[in-house]
Amino acid sequence: MEKFTVSKLSIVIPAYNEGKTIHLILDKVKEVQLLGEIQKEIIIVNDCSKDDTEEAVKRYHADNPSLNIQYFKHEVNKGKGAALHTGIKLASGDIVMIQDADLEYDPQEYNILIKPIADGFADVVYGSRFMGGKPHRILFFWHTIGNKFLTFLSNSMTNLNLTDMETCYKVFKRDIVQSLDLKENRFGFEPEVTAKISRIPKIRIYEVGISYYGRTYEEGKKIGWKDGFRAIYCILKYNLFSKK
Repeated sequence: MEKFTVSKLSIVIPAYNEGKTIHLILDKVKEVQLLGEIQKEIIIVNDCSKDDTEEAVKRYHADNPSLNIQYFKHEVNKGKGAALHTGIKLASGDIVMIQDADLEYDPQEYNILIKPIADGFADVVYGSRFMGGKPHRILFFWHTIGNKFLTFLSNSMTNLNLTDMETCYKVFKRDIVQSLDLKENRFGFEPEVTAKISRIPKIRIYEVGISYYGRTYEEGKKIGWKDGFRAIYCILKYNLFSKK
């Protein structure tokens, strides 16, 4: 298998009202030593936060000038999906990774996610919270059932056998993800990108097990039951009715 040359990883971080904690995730990203001296490009898209997210990012960049941070701001709040669209379009790395601004996912696992692409086996890698032996915080029963149902429904339409369609950690070859016409501005990004990726001829999708340090709603978790219904709508829309 011919290896895929990866010189730079673009890490897209959508941020909304993360001023108090965004330095923590940036510290974790900074600490990661990537395979083969791969360089990092950190793309932060501030989705018109109401707190001091912008000041926190600019202060962090000033304190860490050697870190390649690209900062962008939406002048109106558009949603997580829209922030991801902006970051993906601006990415210049060989591969693109999605990273939430909270602390639910561990950047020390980047190399696990990158390796199937770098080794020439995969075009896309999903990090699954529901496979492998890594630590997972025990939280909401119905939230977990909801995630598994959405993955099952998505799989039934795409003919994939993913275990965690809703995961944050998704890694793509840049040319592949930038070729998609993504439309969902909020939490419909996950089912939409999965549906559209699945239709690419001869696409090679892999999953790897990751850890999960989930947040409670009091700790800042933002997704709720309304987003679950939107995800169902998006699964049906992008698999049955709107295939562009």
